[in-house]
Amino acid sequence: MIKKILIANRGEIALRIIRTAKKMGIKTVAVYSDSDVNAPHTTTADEAFYIGASPSKESYLNIQKIINAAKESNADAIHPGYGFLSENPEFAKAVEKANIIFIGPPAAAMLQMGSKIGAKQTAKKMNVPLVPGTDKAIQSLEEAKEIAHKTGYPLLIKASAGGGGKGMRLVQQESELEQQMKMAASEATSSFGDGSVFIEKYISKPRHIEIQIMVDQHGHGIYLFERECSIQRRHQKIIEEAPSSCLTEDIRKKMGQDALRLALSCGYTGAGTIEFLVDEQLNYYFLEMNTRLQVEHCVTEMITGLDLVQLQIEIAEGKKLEINQDSLNINGHSIELRICAEDPANNFLPSIGKLTKYKIPEACQNNNQGNGYRLDDSIQEGMEIPIHYDPMIGKLIVHGKDRLEAIQKLKFAIREFEIEGIETTLDFGRFVLEHADFIHGNIDTGFIDKYYADYLKQISDTDTEEAAALSALYLYYKESKKLKTASVSNEPNWYTNRKRLN
Repeated sequence: MIKKILIANRGEIALRIIRTAKKMGIKTVAVYSDSDVNAPHTTTADEAFYIGASPSKESYLNIQKIINAAKESNADAIHPGYGFLSENPEFAKAVEKANIIFIGPPAAAMLQMGSKIGAKQTAKKMNVPLVPGTDKAIQSLEEAKEIAHKTGYPLLIKASAGGGGKGMRLVQQESELEQQMKMAASEATSSFGDGSVFIEKYISKPRHIEIQIMVDQHGHGIYLFERECSIQRRHQKIIEEAPSSCLTEDIRKKMGQDALRLALSCGYTGAGTIEFLVDEQLNYYFLEMNTRLQVEHCVTEMITGLDLVQLQIEIAEGKKLEINQDSLNINGHSIELRICAEDPANNFLPSIGKLTKYKIPEACQNNNQGNGYRLDDSIQEGMEIPIHYDPMIGKLIVHGKDRLEAIQKLKFAIREFEIEGIETTLDFGRFVLEHADFIHGNIDTGFIDKYYADYLKQISDTDTEEAAALSALYLYYKESKKLKTASVSNEPNWYTNRKRLN
């Protein structure tokens, strides 16, 4: 039995793991950098260990410092969360070598499925549909041209070790191929230390749909249905939902079974996600596997009633999954908005600074999920948002009896959320939820690119209307002689301190 878990992560996922561990009666150990000395995850855990300066490579990516903290605290398990070292097979090996339980898959399975090329080769052996292209690294420009001739243009050059859109280039015609290959390989080398790239046919208007799987150490696995992740910018998800609005029961079952076969074929254990691209005819193609818990696992929890972190811990303890596939059902609909410290009006650039106001919706207080509202966050009013880490500061999740009710609930929660001092994705989330195409489920991964100009126009129009309304109100008060002095110094705060609506 696991008695103490060190969480090799920070922010909302660290707090998320702490909540489940406390529920299970397990002690927790946090690690923190200079930026996180007073962060909620640091102060909420039973113990906390300092592991270095703010840059990730000096703290949250330093394997030896994390292993040392686990040994010093006598933790008997490590949960990597997501991001940082969560998909690093060398970290998994180091944890196992230190005789500490790694709450995740074996290093060998992580190595096999963490490589996009290795994962594609496994999928090919298991007869899981693949996007036309290569399942091995491209060795030369001549080879790339030969493959491109077979797949046709447009096509994608992708880094084998990539993620989050890094090392990915769209090629529209042969004249672009050489330059884009060099750029993809260079970025892949810089980001992942591996310049291997491969080619895939570019699927027009794809939907990004992923299957959540869970496998125990006794060869028993289940799939926990799908998540729709098509609303994304720069290949980073911003809105996720479960289930997808487009899948039939038959396709859902086939995708789930294919995902589970892939996981079982490589000796996988724990939580994992198989990602697919789905075209307009609902043909699906294997994309990659994420060998960890996903950011968007919350929507799966909301429609299944399961605690995925608890299942991870129990599997790591060697327990058998007590759940059978036939006993699982989809209950209602759930949608999640990632609250990122980004400015949607400025191409989603990071927004750092001090949180001068942070008031969460009343429905989300104490995470009373019985009402269908949930907030996973990690910040407090007065905190500084650091530039060193991912800009996501929280996740707003809702559950409704159907998709339309979930949309309405999320819109309500966004309206009730008050954040000042930084820009966030809250307002952009409302724009998406109110868009006719989203409401009717007519979405694909190009949604944001297609409608971003409409969003910019909408906020510009809102600012203009607000300014006109305030000017009219000012004139009304002046003419009604409520302003006894015309001097600017006596103008009311609502005029002099006018701010752009969020």
